[in-house]
Amino acid sequence: MSLNRKLYISASVLLIVGTILVSCCPTAPTPVVEEKIVTQIVAGEEKIVTVEVPVGEEATPAPGGFASSDPSTLVYATIGDNDTLDPAWNYESAGDAIILNVYDQLVTYNGADATTFVPALATEWSIEDGGQTYIFTIREGVTFHNGNDLTPEDVEYTFERGLLQGGTWSPQWLYTEALFGTGIYDVAELVDPSGALDDDPEGLQAVDADTLMAACQQVTDAIEVDGNTVTFKLSQPWGPWLATLAQSWGSVIDKDWAIEQGAWDGDCATWQNYYGITSDTTPLRDVMNGTGPYMLDHWTPGEETVLVMNENYWRTEPVFPGGPTGPSIERIVIKGVDEWGTRYAMLQAGDADIAGVPRENVAQVDPLVSRVCDWDAAAGDFVCADTDNPTGPLQLFQGHPSTSRTDAFFIFDINVEGGNSFVGSGQLDGNGIPPDFFSDIHVRRAFNYCFDWDAFIADALVGEGVQNIGPLIPGMIGYDPDGPYYSFDPDMCASELQQAWGGEVWEKGFRFQVAYNTGNVTRQTIAQILQANLYDIDPKFQVEVIGLPWPSFLQAIRDSRLPIYVSGWQEDIHDPHNWAQPFLVGTYAARQQLPEDMHNEFKALVSAGVGAATPEERAEIYKQITQKDYEYAVAIRLAVATGRHYEQRWVEGYYYNPIYGFDSNWMRFSKK
Repeated sequence: MSLNRKLYISASVLLIVGTILVSCCPTAPTPVVEEKIVTQIVAGEEKIVTVEVPVGEEATPAPGGFASSDPSTLVYATIGDNDTLDPAWNYESAGDAIILNVYDQLVTYNGADATTFVPALATEWSIEDGGQTYIFTIREGVTFHNGNDLTPEDVEYTFERGLLQGGTWSPQWLYTEALFGTGIYDVAELVDPSGALDDDPEGLQAVDADTLMAACQQVTDAIEVDGNTVTFKLSQPWGPWLATLAQSWGSVIDKDWAIEQGAWDGDCATWQNYYGITSDTTPLRDVMNGTGPYMLDHWTPGEETVLVMNENYWRTEPVFPGGPTGPSIERIVIKGVDEWGTRYAMLQAGDADIAGVPRENVAQVDPLVSRVCDWDAAAGDFVCADTDNPTGPLQLFQGHPSTSRTDAFFIFDINVEGGNSFVGSGQLDGNGIPPDFFSDIHVRRAFNYCFDWDAFIADALVGEGVQNIGPLIPGMIGYDPDGPYYSFDPDMCASELQQAWGGEVWEKGFRFQVAYNTGNVTRQTIAQILQANLYDIDPKFQVEVIGLPWPSFLQAIRDSRLPIYVSGWQEDIHDPHNWAQPFLVGTYAARQQLPEDMHNEFKALVSAGVGAATPEERAEIYKQITQKDYEYAVAIRLAVATGRHYEQRWVEGYYYNPIYGFDSNWMRFSKK
């Protein structure tokens, strides 16, 4: 994103941009100083001035001396950008973080606890019919940002519209399975169970009107209003239902407003005309009208997203015991700053209250830390202590378990329609690869054997991670730490390459491009490890590493145009199904273009895993899934890291919820 960048002069000095950090002010005169030319805000204007900076013996800050020059604004410097602000379609973390602050859901997380929930737009709920019926009482007296009153009909419309809008790359599969049956991943499958109409608006619109009406009726029958309650009728008991409602795709929108914007008009006779809307074409892509603690001021794609406090926020009681009742920071500025050096300078200067720090750069940032909070697994909380660096402006929270992972995914049938520079010549001639290059099992195994996990964990994760086995993450039901896995073995890599494509790969070599999203050094490192190790086998094995802006990178992934794409997954709900389904059947598998027979085999196992009656039965099925994932070498499963979070000492209110990212709830934060 473009940044209204200040002139960074003398970036090695802590006091370079903005006002001087109070934490650097000595309690007694410092005997030795030197003059530095810096940029400051003077009387509201940016000016270049000369200041005296202590050298030699470091100054000691006064007690409580860490204070922000502007407590009314919080600046978060990060990488990437939002994809869309439509809660029904967005399925990536940058958009989630905006949506969860602007909209409210029926229920929300109980603070740091990722397994229990507290009321939000629903004041209470009951569960009936053995877990198949959920009845929510809708809160009264709540208004949307435009002044419209929240009604139960808004809740009903929100979920019906999301389901009928569909899209297999949207989060709606989390609802279709629970409402209509395990293995149903899109509303189009209510029209044609084979899945042939998934993401095919023209094909769906050509279906006869009676069939389309019947599919819509199934949706509206599953979600009904009765007085001040909304009832969801599930097809089976579904333990993660509340967890699913608590996420961004459970955000309640204003029906009348949405229709005015051009969203579905609420009539079953027209729903097919709205099916298949994408993140780019949805009329709610860049407009928002929620009930949440913050309102969208503006989103300038490629630059920044700015939220402002909702002064009429409806809460009068804490969200959870000890929690906030509403926002305390007036303005949240999320700046897209892909270049690490700029983010680092912003942290140094205090121009960023929070910034994304790549794992490989923590050694550069740690000298700025004066307070460290280590995760105490037994207590489920952080234990904090000051360091021997009293003037450091930052505090560090570290060691908390991660519920995300980055992997490298092979595309089995690369999309080359209209030309594709990522595959070079498009032929197995030493200057490219054919679209089905990774359909050969020997190629996929070779790339697994050519990846160095130890180097990745040491370099990209600074040693703070463990190699992952299979598609699940450690601690999940069915995760098998003794299961099969690949390890770095150049000899086996060479052996598999010799067998690939009947020996043609070994004879001719190949050339193609691997992309990462600009600014994500971890993903860049993954690609470079593959590049170096394949080149070491033989220089004719050429992998070119390129960076793409986040929107272009995401679109290339969705279009299946990258031979290998490096991407991450933050779980939606803390359940193994939320890893097995997207990785082997849904979102990621679809982008990989898995062969039909492989897809069907995984689909049967994944459906059996989520539907099994006991944890023991589920565990056995997920072990089978892990075995198959290894045998097919579906992807390069990488490593799970522990977490690190850096922020200025004047920021308060952070806590760790493994599902809810820190930027998903700005209401928790305050500044001093």
